[in-house]
Amino acid sequence: MRLTILINGSDPTVNHDYAVLCLDTEEHRWSRQAHEGIDLPVWGELHDEGGVTTLCAPSTDTPLCTLSGLHVDRKQSVSSAQGTAAWTSLPRQVSMNGYWRLQAVDRQANHAEHSVFGR
Repeated sequence: MRLTILINGSDPTVNHDYAVLCLDTEEHRWSRQAHEGIDLPVWGELHDEGGVTTLCAPSTDTPLCTLSGLHVDRKQSVSSAQGTAAWTSLPRQVSMNGYWRLQAVDRQANHAEHSVFGR
């Protein structure tokens, strides 16, 4: 299952920074689709534990971003459509807080011919 989420600052009317991410819950990976101001790598790995999803850089367990309230169970039910987000601004190494919002859910199995998540 793939989830598309939007992450933005605590007041998007003042701070227009955002990131649109695609989370692949079967491959346990994520990719950045678009961004402005929230500088996350192009892709990485995700971990879902205790109602908190953490986004990490490839081959590390150090969280770059945490999405509180986001959990996908074995039946592919998504726990919430929105919640709080925390990330580290890479250029400044400053902790930032904001929100995530579920934009789309794709339950179809997609097998790309050339995938950034290739095995």
